[in-house]
Parts: sequence; structure tokens; C-alpha cells
Amino acid sequence: MTKRKIGKAKELAVLVTTAHRGVFFGYAVDTGGATIALRAARCCLYWPASNKGFLGLAAYGPMSGARVGPAADIEVRDVTCVAACTAAAVVAGEAAPWK
Repeated sequence: MTKRKIGKAKELAVLVTTAHRGVFFGYAVDTGGATIALRAARCCLYWPASNKGFLGLAAYGPMSGARVGPAADIEVRDVTCVAACTAAAVVAGEAAPWK
């Protein structure tokens, strides 16, 4: 994904992965570069095989059995992937399941 600025206050719901195997759901204004600021970021610690990989988190959101931590504003470093989330993934991600 190329550098992206979405207006002055408009945010994009994204799933971000890092070189350190971190997977985060959150909201970003600028997704360019190796470091991205995320608002209300949630760490995706575990997702079941039914998610069909980490991109399934961006497409469907965390499914039953997933473990997603509480929200915090963070800066993610060593970014390897930024995936836009669907509306359904945002709803599921906001629910932050921990089972």
C-alpha cells in the first residue's frame, strides 16, 4: 500500500502487521512509512483457523474463539502490511472478543 493521507480528520480502519509478528486493528490517518500511529488499537493475539489467516481479520473481523486485547492509542513500528478493514470487520473488531 502506498502512502495514504485521508483528509484532515478522516480515519481508515486498518489491520497492521509488524516485523515482530504483531497484528493490530485500529484507526489511522496516515498509513505510509515504517511507523504508523493507531487510535483505539487492539492487539490481535489469537484467531482461529476459521479466520483463514490474518487477512481474514481484515475481511471478516475476529471470529469465535479469537483473542483481541483492549484498545489503546499506540505507534506501531516496523510495519510490514497495512490492510483496509471491511465494515463487518470493524464491527467484530470493536467487540474485542476474548474467549
